[in-house]
Amino acid sequence: MTLQHEKKTVLITGGSSGIGFALAKAFAHRGYKLVLVARDGGKLDKSAKELRDLFGVPCETIVLDLSLVDSPETLHKRLHAEGILIDVLVNNAGFGTWGNFWEIDSVRSQQEMQLNMVTLALLTKRIANEMIQRGNGKILNVASTASYQPGPMMAIYYATKAFVVSFSEALSKELDGTGVTVTVVCPGPTETKFQRHAGMAKMHLLKKIFMMDADTVAEKAYRGLMKGKRVVIPGLMNKMTVFSVRFLPKAFILAVVSFLHKRRG
Repeated sequence: MTLQHEKKTVLITGGSSGIGFALAKAFAHRGYKLVLVARDGGKLDKSAKELRDLFGVPCETIVLDLSLVDSPETLHKRLHAEGILIDVLVNNAGFGTWGNFWEIDSVRSQQEMQLNMVTLALLTKRIANEMIQRGNGKILNVASTASYQPGPMMAIYYATKAFVVSFSEALSKELDGTGVTVTVVCPGPTETKFQRHAGMAKMHLLKKIFMMDADTVAEKAYRGLMKGKRVVIPGLMNKMTVFSVRFLPKAFILAVVSFLHKRRG
């Protein structure tokens, strides 16, 4: 473990599993103190113990459902109450729903939009203000290659990730000269539990073509963040996909994405 960042603290939302947990490992390996936020307390405690045992770094946990409207304020107050200053903010928490938009439960759709967009933006606002006052800080927002095209059968998810990319790039420019940087990472399909939670567990074709492992995605995201990159797209196939959609007819893209999102047994 390298120790140059031993006294710095990273806050990772959705840090108990998937890309969030992989990012926690990447930061812990460099000596960062960790603050992990997730709604499943049991899973969160288990992940925190694993990180402490593996890397010997402090790891605080905050059990909180970030899809709740008041969660950014609640989390910020908790950090203040415990005297925790955040040097790096990682907005990773998010989820997707699969199916025809009009058939998906409305409450679930609202939670998806709240978590993927509103909580991310409002938590960023609170933490960024403190970073600006100190003259340094880094923000990493986790989006998706889904942000670069519309997504039939996952209409809300794709739209929320497009918001994350646009918001991150604009904020990155606004923060020029403040000492605070913003990076957005856009993974393609990644080996996590996301597909099962979104109702996409049988998408074998998509898995074979594009799937990356979470540790690889996290490492590329970390390195891009440290270099101050505005956008990181892990993997050659994902880069090619994002590049190609700029030139392909929208009707073709819609047809391809719709096909890939069909359940396959």
